[in-house]
Amino acid sequence: MKQYINTLLYRSSKFVALAATMTACTDSFLEQDPLSFYEPTATYSTESGLQSALTMCDKQLKTYILDGNWNNVGLATNYYLTDVGMYAKTDMGGGFQDNFDAKLTPTSGMSGGGDGNFMQRFWDQGFNAVKYANSVLSYVDKVQGLADDIRDAYKGRAYFHRAYAYYNLTLQFGDIPLITKLMTSPKQDYKSTSKEAIFKMLVHDLEFAVQHVPSQQNMSYIGMVNQEACMHLLVKCYLVTGEYAKAEQTATELITNHGLHLMLEPFGTWQPSGNEKTWKVTRNVVWDLHRTPNICHSANKELIMPIINSNDQNFTTYNIMRANFAHWSNSVIRDPHGLASPASNYARNNSNYNAELDWVRVAGRGIALNRTSYHYNKTIWNYDGETDWQDLRHNREVGNWMEMEDFKYNNPKSSWYGKNYQLYATEDYGNNGLGGPLVRKGDILCSDTIRSWYPTPLYQLYILDAVAEANQGANQFQGAQGKGCNGDMYLFRLADTYLLRAEARFYQGNASGAAQDVNAVRQRANAKKMYTTVTIGDIMDERARELYMEEFRQAEMARVSWCLAKSGKPDEWGNTYDINTWDKQDGTDLTGGSYWYKRCTTYNVFNRPYGKGQQGSQAFEYKVNKHNIFWPVPNSAITANNKADLRQNFGYDGYSDQIPMWTNWEEAVADEGGSN
Repeated sequence: MKQYINTLLYRSSKFVALAATMTACTDSFLEQDPLSFYEPTATYSTESGLQSALTMCDKQLKTYILDGNWNNVGLATNYYLTDVGMYAKTDMGGGFQDNFDAKLTPTSGMSGGGDGNFMQRFWDQGFNAVKYANSVLSYVDKVQGLADDIRDAYKGRAYFHRAYAYYNLTLQFGDIPLITKLMTSPKQDYKSTSKEAIFKMLVHDLEFAVQHVPSQQNMSYIGMVNQEACMHLLVKCYLVTGEYAKAEQTATELITNHGLHLMLEPFGTWQPSGNEKTWKVTRNVVWDLHRTPNICHSANKELIMPIINSNDQNFTTYNIMRANFAHWSNSVIRDPHGLASPASNYARNNSNYNAELDWVRVAGRGIALNRTSYHYNKTIWNYDGETDWQDLRHNREVGNWMEMEDFKYNNPKSSWYGKNYQLYATEDYGNNGLGGPLVRKGDILCSDTIRSWYPTPLYQLYILDAVAEANQGANQFQGAQGKGCNGDMYLFRLADTYLLRAEARFYQGNASGAAQDVNAVRQRANAKKMYTTVTIGDIMDERARELYMEEFRQAEMARVSWCLAKSGKPDEWGNTYDINTWDKQDGTDLTGGSYWYKRCTTYNVFNRPYGKGQQGSQAFEYKVNKHNIFWPVPNSAITANNKADLRQNFGYDGYSDQIPMWTNWEEAVADEGGSN
């Protein structure tokens, strides 16, 4: 039986000592302070020390995506400035949730605080991941007695961790410092390295990793970096560097020869909705695929690599239902007689509880920090004027998808008790005997549709909240809110590989071959329409349908924008992009900009008249600038590097194309005095 690698390694007393020191990071990413500086012989002289260091890398991989925030999940930050997501918590009071053009600067807006999980944490946590990987790479050759194949496997896994961090850091922050070794003293004269050069290094490192990291089929534990994960990340990097034939070849090898396949039938552990009397799910493969007990199940042949979050010794709060589900119990919702809060999250020991109207165990106690766009909710499911309700990812009949109109009022004070929610009054209604007609035909019954009225891809986001389930008085079902919950998640799975191969084929002019890969994913989902040819827009829409809250959406949109500019291929509107200017444009008008900008302003509310609103005293203006495709390099990093100049990204205060940077990764490494 496969075992979780974290379960094994977290029992190591050596790891406890290592983690205690390595997590005590300094304020600056430039000041790396691992235990090896103080006690190198005790830490890295043995293979068990390397195992513990790699376990720290695995833990950091999860920390990069999640940070244990009670209200939010870090990953969601990569959806705020995209075509499919937006920040939705309208009671933040002038916070950072809307106008990124004005508020996203090198000195402010980088860290949202509280619920924010904004951009600064990705810089900090990304460079922490780089540091931990460099710890392994700096000492692996000094451990005595390792066979060459074992040593190279350690190197390959560390290369993967560093490559994953730099893949996302570069697609989030652009041209950034390249750090490949641990310094014996603080280094404060880094120069930035071009994103093109960084990706060439990632390809170099991942090609080594693919050659030397074992296949999952030859491993005893699940959760360690495997050959398949290295191949999948390499495909993404090949796409960035324009090596499309290599990307297709590597993806084909991964799809064909590694014992993997798309799951086509129900499998694993059956885990129903939170309360089948309230909301019944008919068992189906898409539902099973996303249940946390099935992610690492031996029957799951779609899994490439997971992030394990079901080990009590290494658990991180993952309140995805709280963060992403609509605030359906909000007082801004009225019933047709005008009663505010006509539904509530009643605990099972509450006298008002009704097992047939138990919405909190089905849809969680959502507070809607992160909501989906109209494009995700509606238009990507519409083909030639017809909505596809048979696609299992959008199927209400089997229970995978929920519209707000599927909820039912459960407040006994409501005269509409047990009836379905309505957004608009269908006729004039009295106010339940309390006076004249307070609600008239056509009146909207939800005064904040940003936060409290949007559908839910329940199959993708539902997690059994074992902590709340064990407490009859609980009315805060959140997701994986504490130890005892299973919050396992996918890092990579094979459906993504198919869609990456579709891209590789598209950039090579093989749109029909790309359509075959997109259709493989759609056929599994029982989608109504199949393609004979695809645009890049079709591929990106399919990524949204299939990988919502699995991928770093803005980073992937930046990658595809770069790929379009490099390949010269048109987008779905026929636009082509210049490799010299795709990432160096400014303004909020609706002309020009990158592919990322086109999708944000076409498929979401940004920079549109309907992107402005008012909720109470809070005014909103959802706005992005063309240069926001990359986030600003934090000013704190620039000032800490006080013996040389780091580059700021185009469009932000401090940008200058006269600041020198490395355009060759080998030269950047040589400047460090190392070759890791």
